[in-house]
Amino acid sequence: MSARAAARRVIRRVESEDAYATLALAAELDASTLSPRDRGLATEIVYGVFRHRTRLDRALSAMTPRGIKKMAPKLRVAMRVAAYQLLFLDRVPAHAAINDAVTAARRVGGKRMGGFVNGVLRKLARDGEPELPDPDKDRLAYVEVATSLPGWIATRLRDRIGDDELIDAAEAFNRPPGVALRVNTLKSTIDQVIERVQAESPNASIERLRGSTGSPEQDEAVIVRKLGSPEELASFNEGLWTIQDLGAQRVSFLVDAKPGQTILDACSGVGGKTSHMAQLVGDNATIIAADISQAKLDKAEAAFRRLGVRCVQTRVVDLTDASQLDGSVGKNGFDRVVLDAPCSGLGVLRRHPEAKWRSSEQSVKDMVALQRAMLDTVAQRVKPDGALIYSVCSFAAEEGPEQVAEFVRRHPEWRVDAELSTWPHQDDADGFYAARLMR
Repeated sequence: MSARAAARRVIRRVESEDAYATLALAAELDASTLSPRDRGLATEIVYGVFRHRTRLDRALSAMTPRGIKKMAPKLRVAMRVAAYQLLFLDRVPAHAAINDAVTAARRVGGKRMGGFVNGVLRKLARDGEPELPDPDKDRLAYVEVATSLPGWIATRLRDRIGDDELIDAAEAFNRPPGVALRVNTLKSTIDQVIERVQAESPNASIERLRGSTGSPEQDEAVIVRKLGSPEELASFNEGLWTIQDLGAQRVSFLVDAKPGQTILDACSGVGGKTSHMAQLVGDNATIIAADISQAKLDKAEAAFRRLGVRCVQTRVVDLTDASQLDGSVGKNGFDRVVLDAPCSGLGVLRRHPEAKWRSSEQSVKDMVALQRAMLDTVAQRVKPDGALIYSVCSFAAEEGPEQVAEFVRRHPEWRVDAELSTWPHQDDADGFYAARLMR
């Protein structure tokens, strides 16, 4: 199977089964015999099609009077894959992309369909895509097309970041990110990790964080590109570092945990923030990592062992049932309760571009209701002099600052002690919002 055929299979699976692109792509590549070069091309095509789908569809529709909306799904995917190569990949010969799509089209609709696809794509290769909207006249319209951001998402981004930064933010959300490494200071230092990673992965490009000296993660994190598979590096397996976005790292700093405290990570997932908090207190605290998924907690426990974290206990908890938080640990409340709540994921579009086409305004509303219920539940578990930290990887105001403001209105005994927002164009981080609340 070719790289293009593998990419089409992954894209169809994501669209038809609501699968995650990362998991579907990994499964496809693991089962393939593709060369490293072809694996790279398949990956580039999969993420590129999801990042630029509006532009691809707009360009293809301009070449055929009936557009592409009513095409058979397999045919539409084949044309998108070809269009992405023609418009965005200079290193791919046009004839190779076109011939591959024509062959795929013939399998779907015979010789006649192959001829149709050939004509459309040759015209696209010759004429290029239609002119983009003028950003000086309508920034929102430009962003919707140029960065393939659905209108309702673009509007939410503008509402949070403002008109002046809208284009920069949207473009940053549409670029592939580097990999943020968090140094495990329980075992190593940033200089030692940089030296080890560079020796083990000579082709990697390692960047220290830009920005002002003294920012909390300055001595703990670097951005790496062309890293390869972390599991193949000895320094990773020795637990000297882990992978965690800079935005997520800053949430852990916002917790302001102290040695000896009791801490509840109420939606710990695979334990990224949990292990970071343990690291920040020198592995000297009592931390409960709670999550509804045992599978995620199993992965978290494996990560804790690799990193040498011993102060964490895991517990399966459904936060819609407050009684499940009862127990001997934390029975008198916690010094810190962290709620990294389920959300729309709009802040991680650069990592999961397919979410642009999976999310909806209704899904955001559903998340807001769930977040509200979870906040009310976990707030009851905070000691009188403790802190509640709420975070989401979303830039939607109703999931972030508006959610916190509404919580304070419902519970006037609480106040916002500190807030943070991170952005890819400003911080080289995903779009996080977090707040620390205290009574």
